[in-house]
Amino acid sequence: MIAANPIAQRAEPTKGLLSVVSPVYGCEGCLEELVHRITAAVLPTGMALEILLVNDGSPDGSWQRIVELAEHLPNVRGLRLSRNFGQHYAIAAGIEHARGEWVAVLDCDLQDLPEELPKLLDAALAGNEIVFAQRIDRQDTAFKRLTSYTFYRLLSYLTEVKYDHSIANFGIFSRKVIDTVNRMPESDRFFPLMIKWTGFRTATVPVEHAMRQHGTSSYSLRKLIRLALNVVLSYSDKPLRLVVKLGLMFSLVSIAFVAFSVYRYLLGDVAVAGFTSIVASIWLIGSVTIFCTGITGLYIGRLFNDAKRRPYYIVSEEVTSSERRA
Repeated sequence: MIAANPIAQRAEPTKGLLSVVSPVYGCEGCLEELVHRITAAVLPTGMALEILLVNDGSPDGSWQRIVELAEHLPNVRGLRLSRNFGQHYAIAAGIEHARGEWVAVLDCDLQDLPEELPKLLDAALAGNEIVFAQRIDRQDTAFKRLTSYTFYRLLSYLTEVKYDHSIANFGIFSRKVIDTVNRMPESDRFFPLMIKWTGFRTATVPVEHAMRQHGTSSYSLRKLIRLALNVVLSYSDKPLRLVVKLGLMFSLVSIAFVAFSVYRYLLGDVAVAGFTSIVASIWLIGSVTIFCTGITGLYIGRLFNDAKRRPYYIVSEEVTSSERRA
């Protein structure tokens, strides 16, 4: 099965069903525990449950493990992407295939505790369309906390949307919210920003955060910087406005310098221009021009990517239990 436009193929949502979407990369050893803990947490709430495990081109045996779980557990479905597209694209694949009235998203590494799902569900059923989990005491390395904090501060400044670095993808969202996000046409996906943009009634719930026991984070500093750049270029025009302000500033400085030079000329106090000042001016103006051209070029590149209208993920295989197929 190959699906590049799953939105048109998605079945009607099922009342009373909670879909739990988890992108999978490098977590072969924790998938069985993840499924059992999600099931144990959700079933006492009275909600029906489906679990969607989205294999994002994981290099280990995660897909084989997903197939085994889906074959034996009727509430487990597996999606296999044709290659590694990235976490937020794997989430997009999961939520576009989810059938639930409510959709939860959590990472597969068990740092997001499945036992917190009932707490989030209670907040959702209290009248909130969006419920984010807030990790009060993050159990990450100091380097990861620092890079995450820096990433979200930069993102907040450039996108002009306030972000809390203790909030990520973990949360529960109504069908209305999920359908709205699924209809967004942009090819660059960043799940929490798209959720926030919808503007539906939102709540945050403090949750516990666990140490990572399985695998390692796929987000290096380089990948975080690249993600931040992609998000800013896709969801904000502030860099362009900063370029305009920079141009105006240099124009004012240039006008002031010309006025000063004319004033000195009228006073008869004109010296031969120095080589250092000329070279410095050329290098400064040249570097600013290249920088501004580069910013504009990045935005044009984003328009080029969107104009190609390629799918932002491809599902090469889907697996469900034989009981469900019957």
